[in-house]
Amino acid sequence: MPVLGQGTWRMGENGTRRNAEVAALRLGLDLGMTLIDTAEMYGSGGAEVVVAVALAGRRSEVILVSKVYPHNATRAGTLEACEHTLRRLKTDYLDLYLLHWRGTVPLDETFEAFRSPTQAGKILDYGVSNFDAPDMEEARAILGGTEIATHQVLYNLARRGIEWDLPFSCLIINELRKIVTDAPPNDI
Repeated sequence: MPVLGQGTWRMGENGTRRNAEVAALRLGLDLGMTLIDTAEMYGSGGAEVVVAVALAGRRSEVILVSKVYPHNATRAGTLEACEHTLRRLKTDYLDLYLLHWRGTVPLDETFEAFRSPTQAGKILDYGVSNFDAPDMEEARAILGGTEIATHQVLYNLARRGIEWDLPFSCLIINELRKIVTDAPPNDI
């Protein structure tokens, strides 16, 4: 799993910027940034369209991540949203499909919904995004929760809240499925 990737939040919102957005993603790929993160909500699917253009002929070079809206995270809604995402991205699979944030749909229903496209090869792994510590503990405790491949959190130089909000037991580091549990910082 790459340590650094490219995000597409705010892409696909303005058609006059499409060429620049595509060029930025391609430059990132050329520089070795092979993880691209997008979501159905970014530009109302427009970011996924930008990513598809940028990835033309290069899909095999990329770890492609997208996210489902919480209100689409029902059994039927997840499958439909996944199909729409795959069409917009012009690909037949996602490397990782995430629940964008916790919503009102029970987590066990969402995780069950992730199994069908996983078994069909449409998503290789699934995970969650923007969960707080109690949500993460609940997710790991339910059926399907042990299959969570990653927990993506908002973290950058300006937004460092996870340093205070999430205990080490919830941080996932270095590779998929490696969860640090109750490890003191000096042991990592």
